[in-house]
Amino acid sequence: MFLNMDIFNKQNYHFIGIGGIGISAIARMLLLQGKNVSGSDSSQSEITDDLEKLGAKIFIGQKAENITDEAEVVIYTVAATEENPERLEARKREGEEKITCVSYPQALGELSKNMYTIAISGTHGKTTTTAMVGHILKKAGLDPTVIVGSKMLSDEDKGGGNFMAGKSKYLVVEACEYKRSFLNLYPTILVITNIDADHLDYYKDLDDIKSAFAELKNKVPEDGFVITDKEYSQIEIIEPLSVPGEHNILNAKAAIRVAEILGIEQSKSLEYLKDFKGTWRRLEYKGEKDGNIFYDDYAHHPSEITASLSALKEKYPDRKLVAVFEAHQQSRTRLLFDDFVSALQIADQVFIAPIFITREIDDGETTNEKLANAVNIQKPAGAVSNAGELKIELEKIAPPLCVVLMGAGNIYKWTPVLLS
Repeated sequence: MFLNMDIFNKQNYHFIGIGGIGISAIARMLLLQGKNVSGSDSSQSEITDDLEKLGAKIFIGQKAENITDEAEVVIYTVAATEENPERLEARKREGEEKITCVSYPQALGELSKNMYTIAISGTHGKTTTTAMVGHILKKAGLDPTVIVGSKMLSDEDKGGGNFMAGKSKYLVVEACEYKRSFLNLYPTILVITNIDADHLDYYKDLDDIKSAFAELKNKVPEDGFVITDKEYSQIEIIEPLSVPGEHNILNAKAAIRVAEILGIEQSKSLEYLKDFKGTWRRLEYKGEKDGNIFYDDYAHHPSEITASLSALKEKYPDRKLVAVFEAHQQSRTRLLFDDFVSALQIADQVFIAPIFITREIDDGETTNEKLANAVNIQKPAGAVSNAGELKIELEKIAPPLCVVLMGAGNIYKWTPVLLS
């Protein structure tokens, strides 16, 4: 049914897991087109609040009756299991030929199929690189549609959040490798920033991950372009960027190479990037309190932690660097445990928040205390259970500090408490 109809030619949509940073971009797109959108999620968030302001009907909690009789298309996050009550209801109605039910990657693929797609993939750096490409293309007048797994913070992109509406043929999209989701895309230009061991709750090993990227590479047409670090390592960036870190220089080089293929001179791209302010929770500066400065960061893999902490060390050599880390998934924590311990050594002091668990059942053994104890062998480290407890601990450390809250879960919600 999915392949024989245009899912974006309907009026009434329901999203399962609408608060997800990727899937919410499709919801935002449809709302801006005047479509009727409803959606559910397990908890209220800044994203669901934003969508509600745009006109979406939001349900907190997932149950079959959230899918009304008016729904024509149901789009679900890959994080929703087949036993999810709304997925069960959607599957039933699809069998009765009352609705079309597709995953978010499938919906993204349907959009990609009809556009000149610039897909930004890679284990690390794809979010910022996607936003940089979108920013450059917009400043250059190419008017792209952009879907990114975060919120764009540049002044030019205000109000766009994780979606920027464009009228040209160009689609700039973050291509996620989880469960091989990106294989639904039809890229004309493909960027592969890097490949690292991650999502090992799905992939068998690094070779399995590489095989997925190889499959995606094979989808690029003969007249298309595949861009790896070898393609842009000749590109020079002399002036400092507005976003810190060597990893962001690499992201910028990749974006500049994409722009070059589309006819935008390197000098112009560098000029456009001067006012690129980054994306939400990618080394995002949050403010200052009592002589200490605070950052939020999405880093949840050892390589990302290393890059972010190294960038802050370089930027603030005279401040004590305090890392507050919330691990994402017990499986990732368990499989990459020693790498996490090593990466966190870059900080001067470390606090470990409770592990953020989704898609998994608590194993009762992999805990923040266990990780904190391992880090504490070489660097001062301790486990903290909430923002209030962390605030008390930080007050014991003499300023000036640079405090970065890291993780892909809810750790960012602690920052307002620390700044209050």
